[in-house]
Amino acid sequence: MSSYIEKVLKKIQEKNQYEKEFNQAVKEVLYSIKPVVEKHPEFEKSALLERLCEPERIITFRVPWTDDRGNVQINRGFRVQFNGSIGPFKGGLRFHENVNLSIIKFLGFEQVFKNALTGLPIGGGKGGSDFSPKGKSDNEIMRFCQSFMNELQRHIGHDLDVPAGDIGVGAREIGYLFGQYRKIKNCFEAGVLTGKGLSYGGSLARKEATGFGLLYFISAMAQHHSIDLKGKSAIISGSGNVAIYACQKAQELGIKVIAMSDSTGCIKDEKGIDIEEIKRIKEVERLRIKEYLKKYPDAQYFENIPNQPQKIFSIPAQIVLPCATQNDINLDTAKQLVKNGTIIIGEGANMPTENDAIEYLIQNNILLAPAKAANAGGVATSALEMSQNSMRYFWSFEEVDQKLKQIMNNIYSSCLDAVEEYNLGINYCAGANIAGFKKVADAMTAQGII
Repeated sequence: MSSYIEKVLKKIQEKNQYEKEFNQAVKEVLYSIKPVVEKHPEFEKSALLERLCEPERIITFRVPWTDDRGNVQINRGFRVQFNGSIGPFKGGLRFHENVNLSIIKFLGFEQVFKNALTGLPIGGGKGGSDFSPKGKSDNEIMRFCQSFMNELQRHIGHDLDVPAGDIGVGAREIGYLFGQYRKIKNCFEAGVLTGKGLSYGGSLARKEATGFGLLYFISAMAQHHSIDLKGKSAIISGSGNVAIYACQKAQELGIKVIAMSDSTGCIKDEKGIDIEEIKRIKEVERLRIKEYLKKYPDAQYFENIPNQPQKIFSIPAQIVLPCATQNDINLDTAKQLVKNGTIIIGEGANMPTENDAIEYLIQNNILLAPAKAANAGGVATSALEMSQNSMRYFWSFEEVDQKLKQIMNNIYSSCLDAVEEYNLGINYCAGANIAGFKKVADAMTAQGII
């Protein structure tokens, strides 16, 4: 291993010793870009890796709001503007009780390379809060979002930083956030947030983009490796936006999705998941996935046990799509997937696989589509939304979907080129890191020591 990389890693771990997720993300990237770093000794002189791993700006703030009982609640808000060398900071907002600085930093760091891979002019950032919308009324969520935006508005703008949605932040939350921003700024700056409703500047196909893009990437990878996806079985962890539209596109491609999950457990339907019923349960009613059995009593439900692997990964399938949250697949789970006969894993969530599990899966010849490449369809379509806002124009669903498919094919080609150039075998994780890193490193080098 490059002594420069080891030196940087040691510094980062010492400075951020309590940030598990961030350290994990940095280690995975730095180890994989070793062949590029070794060709460029000038990177050490300019401290490029140290600058790459240190956010340009970290913003934290308190978010006071009043619940329906009249009690004042306090949450913590975050925005990490990680790297703006390619374009305005771009990345989602996550509202979830486990959000902390480590998680926001790891997400922002990953976003830098993901956004670079799209080929679009967007830098990397991320934000959110330890507020959870679950169990809250619409009025409580509205009051929280308005308070959150009271501070966030100081730090964002269509040429500065453009947030979007993520876990816990959907169309409802984006609407409340945008409304408060518009009121404060007294102008209609459509390009300041993406994931907006169609009635006020949103883009067709944005809701579907991450899930659809995941399957477009997998299709390109499967085609290159002469794998026919039609008739293959699949399981999908999660049942949020990414999981739902990954399921829909998988079914359109002839893949039989037999299981999906949420945080409480998973359902298994050997006849194939009824995705319209999942949409009703999760997008309309916002209920637990177990409700699926009311319409399909022959389906099975398996409850998750705390501190044990998710039940869904014990269900054998040829294609596995982790679309829930980070670190769902550890080494033990990876061994189970190999035993189950899995041939393709497509990461719909951000960093859903631990580093040692990634290594094990690749050693066992499983094709792994890495998150920063495979789930880039969401941010790519957000950038397309920004373009439409700038032009004050709307593209049709078909036009956006076609652009998305082309972007995902280009991302796969970039990863494949890096894999072949550096003789990485089937290590698309390293290929994605190298392809994204080279673009960011070029931009940073051109702009000097800043």
